[in-house]
Amino acid sequence: MKKLSLFLIFIFLLAACGTPVTEPSATNVPVALPDTPVPLSTSPALPGENGLWVSPAVPDTLRETAKTFGLPMVETRDSASQILDVADSGSLWIYALVAPFPTVMDGITSAELTSAWQGASTLTSNGQPLLMTESTLGALTAIWGEPASGAVRSVPSEQILNEAWTQPLSPAIIPFEDIQPKWKVLTVDGQSPIHKDFDASSYPLKVTFGLSNSTFTLSASNRDESKLATVVMTGVTAMVRATAFTMETKGVMRPGELIHDWLHNADVTHISNEVPFDPDCPFPEPGHKNFILCSDPKYLELLQYVGVDVIELTGDHFADRGTQAMLDTLQMYRDNNTPYYGGGANEEEARKPVLMEVNGNKIAFMGCNGKFSYDFVKATDFKPGAADCDYEFFTKQIQDVVAQGYMVIFTFQHEECYHYGPCYKHEEGFHVVADAGATVVSGSQAHYPHLMEFRGDSFIHFGLGNLFFDQMTYELPDGSVIDETRREFIDRHVFYDGKYLGVELLTAMLEDFSRPRPMNERERTQFLSEYFAYSGWVELQPTPIPQPTVTLTPIILPTP
Repeated sequence: MKKLSLFLIFIFLLAACGTPVTEPSATNVPVALPDTPVPLSTSPALPGENGLWVSPAVPDTLRETAKTFGLPMVETRDSASQILDVADSGSLWIYALVAPFPTVMDGITSAELTSAWQGASTLTSNGQPLLMTESTLGALTAIWGEPASGAVRSVPSEQILNEAWTQPLSPAIIPFEDIQPKWKVLTVDGQSPIHKDFDASSYPLKVTFGLSNSTFTLSASNRDESKLATVVMTGVTAMVRATAFTMETKGVMRPGELIHDWLHNADVTHISNEVPFDPDCPFPEPGHKNFILCSDPKYLELLQYVGVDVIELTGDHFADRGTQAMLDTLQMYRDNNTPYYGGGANEEEARKPVLMEVNGNKIAFMGCNGKFSYDFVKATDFKPGAADCDYEFFTKQIQDVVAQGYMVIFTFQHEECYHYGPCYKHEEGFHVVADAGATVVSGSQAHYPHLMEFRGDSFIHFGLGNLFFDQMTYELPDGSVIDETRREFIDRHVFYDGKYLGVELLTAMLEDFSRPRPMNERERTQFLSEYFAYSGWVELQPTPIPQPTVTLTPIILPTP
């Protein structure tokens, strides 16, 4: 991920220079962080005493582990036969630099982190200190030395999230195990502990804790990569009209070329393909306003190229070419071992969830079509189509699946509108499935991206926008033309050890009527700033020109 200069502004309303969440390699800025931990105390343990002393720097999870050793806890280091403290070897504890979710900034350099710790600069233009618990402060002080006065503020663990969300928004450092959906995890030198390619060796936010003798065993780390799973959710795909014409003339894979790695590298990639495949589909006409839609069967290669793992079939246009085309399309998915949901050969199949276990995380997909005037596209006992939004049925199904340990991702095809939403009856339906226990609720119907919401333990995104569809512009009923249909969210959801950690908002701009490209910094900053304001989390402010601050090392500005 691109590095940001030292005048990074912490939140969107403070002129953030948020980098696009692409993940190219970057050259790390050298920083003066010591490699060898400095013990909090060098007082030796007295021989013969049978007790355990745990340093105040030890995080809560590791402290709880120590209680299982069966040794009595002692209050002083000198009276202990076993000591758990910052050490040269032992259990590697990963920490995360986080900020409230509606933060535009995506990451910083380790030089900027060092500067903030030493009080030479801050990570926000308002001078907000880094928040952390007493134990985190103790652990980082052991390896970095004392922070500058006012650079850090200690907050109890149960209060840190609320404190960070209090205006003005504040950054924090927390243990990896405390990451949750209302945090945004920021990269340091391009490294993030919620990324699959995380490299702890080049990451500064880590501390090793060890025991003074080897009587007991600690876990290797608080982060086990084998327990991490990523699911990428996308918006509207309809490989028709100008998109299909571009595929015919410039290559079937062209739409996915610029975002290939975002999709292909996920453990699970979701595609909502709204139209059927039909070998008799006519050759596409780019300017044709055709609403009877179909795709050439060879276009399935594009979905395979980007690594599709699950297909959503809630779309209105799945029925456009009739019963046989729907059945043939379902057979194509089965032949390619690609599970589908939200539609099927009949009502029973259309309602079935897709159940997956991904790196130990149990994830379920289910969805429905909630449009009120589109009954003709919905499956019945004897006809294929999309699943109808029978909320009584899906509430029970969600509760049953959650009881089996699954985290539910529920998606909608719903009423459409060309503003930031939500539209018409969206809130009612999205809230029903969230209240039933869905972890993620996502709108697949929106051609114009919609806002987001946290509701209880659920994350709701009312509409992601298009993925592969030809809407470079849209003419409104009053004759005005908008191009917000070019802007796209691609949501990367992160799960770990049976827990939902949250979502990374990847952002793209449609080009050539067919292919999304990652947004540049200016586009991404504006897009996120608007949608965090639309979502009611912050106020929308004009983007000021960023001003330089203290420079410790030469910084190379990223090219927009």
